[in-house]
Amino acid sequence: MAKRANDLLQGTLDLIVLRALQSETRHGWGIQQRINQIAEDALSVNQGSLYPALLRLEKRGYIKSSWGRTENGRRAKYYELTKKGSEQMETELALWRQFSGAINLILKEV
Repeated sequence: MAKRANDLLQGTLDLIVLRALQSETRHGWGIQQRINQIAEDALSVNQGSLYPALLRLEKRGYIKSSWGRTENGRRAKYYELTKKGSEQMETELALWRQFSGAINLILKEV
């Protein structure tokens, strides 16, 4: 089952990352931990997928980054949701809800 969940995750990773940044600015590891926490460890996002997604989202203007210090004093890049990113998240969330609703209807009928 985990393999299927991870396959699904690749198609929805941008939405999940935007959602993880909705409440506060986070560094990459913090984003990864927040996703795991919200998903109750049912999904795992690895760094090999997360960092390319962060670069892609930043190039599109959905997030912005700045350098800062972690709680442990380490230098880290922090990511923040932009207004454009918030709007994109709402658009993608509406599409996701429509899609998942349709899948639920199909599964209920079968």
